[in-house]
Amino acid sequence: MRCFPTFSIVLTLLGSQTAAGQTPSVAAPTGATFRSGVDLVTVSAVVRDQKGRVVTDLTRADFELLDQGERRPITGFRAEQAAVSVALLFDVSGSMEVAAKIEAARRAARHVLAWLQVGRDELSVFSFDTGLSLLQPFATYKDDASLERSLFGLAPFGMTSLHDAIAATAKELATRPNAHRAVIVLTDGIDNNSRLSASDVSGIASSIDVPVYILAVVSPLDHVGAATAVNSERPVPVGDLADLARWTGGELFVTSAPTETSQAARQIVDELRHQYLLAFEPASPPGWHPLEVRTRGRQLVVRARSGYIAGQPRTGSLESASR
Repeated sequence: MRCFPTFSIVLTLLGSQTAAGQTPSVAAPTGATFRSGVDLVTVSAVVRDQKGRVVTDLTRADFELLDQGERRPITGFRAEQAAVSVALLFDVSGSMEVAAKIEAARRAARHVLAWLQVGRDELSVFSFDTGLSLLQPFATYKDDASLERSLFGLAPFGMTSLHDAIAATAKELATRPNAHRAVIVLTDGIDNNSRLSASDVSGIASSIDVPVYILAVVSPLDHVGAATAVNSERPVPVGDLADLARWTGGELFVTSAPTETSQAARQIVDELRHQYLLAFEPASPPGWHPLEVRTRGRQLVVRARSGYIAGQPRTGSLESASR
């Protein structure tokens, strides 16, 4: 088992810090890119209609991309259904022992795995308390006994470095060639030991185009009246994790029952398979560039990362981004 005793790998990525709830902090270089003479920045986007259904029939002409409020031409576009790369991040800190939350997280992990395709998708498994541990390296997903043991053989213990663990895992995932990727976090949402804020983490994951999905497992007493998987509008103990997830193009789900967890897991994997990949030439001023991706003429909801860093090296290719 590979361990990360500290999170210094993440702290060196920070360019500045802002208060949580405002804008994400400047972070690392951009991730997977297209290449066509010059480096192009890629943005993965998920589109849903007003009923919450994933929209899969859009073309390049349906999108509009704004860089610091200025429209920029979309020079690369991919829209095929694809295999996904998932980094499953499992909270095994002491707070997960309360109210059987560790068991709920294990069930949530099973729901996520149920939607992955054996022999096609890629999976890695991490766990964290005060430090981050690699339980299973990135590999083509196989539904076997060794995976079951690595996922469910851990006992909760120690303090919780949730923000630090998300940032470090996102950085590891950014090295993978598949652009249809995400960190999926199974946690109770409590953080009592991180050096990074939610804003810091969202800046890191956003700038390398790694969506973060958070499945916060809570007691039914903290989630009264919820009939389906919901986001963070309800008063549950998850702090500012909703902003962290959405700034990266991901989402926060709060679940207290198996039906909610199953619905959330299916939605996450479905979104990843149907991400649109947009590429554009970066602007010249160095530093953090806020991004907005929207659709033309239709009332659709678009989720994409909140920005990128110009003036830093980018790696990747059209082929690797579209695998």
